[in-house]
Amino acid sequence: MKILCCLTAIIILIIWSLWARVALYRINSSNLEQINIKPSPLSQAVQDLIATAGGVYLSIIMLVSFLRIDTPERINFFMISVDPIALLALTLAVIQPIILKFYKGQ
Repeated sequence: MKILCCLTAIIILIIWSLWARVALYRINSSNLEQINIKPSPLSQAVQDLIATAGGVYLSIIMLVSFLRIDTPERINFFMISVDPIALLALTLAVIQPIILKFYKGQ
């Protein structure tokens, strides 16, 4: 039951993050040029989430490599084995638009 609650909370945070990104793209949609293919706000939000997580992941990898910090190869997270740096990068990418929304007061 505890695992189900945590997974539900994670899914809710991801959905909230995507919703915040969609809202930001709708506000900034006037900056897009008129082209034949119109990306939806959801597709842009998912693309931005993955791009942000990838950039954060590469930055953390460079920092860990530069400082020669030992990190575990894999950790068990709710019976799933994951890369801890990738999990941290995804977590930071998920909470970034939520924090930005509160910071800007939108």
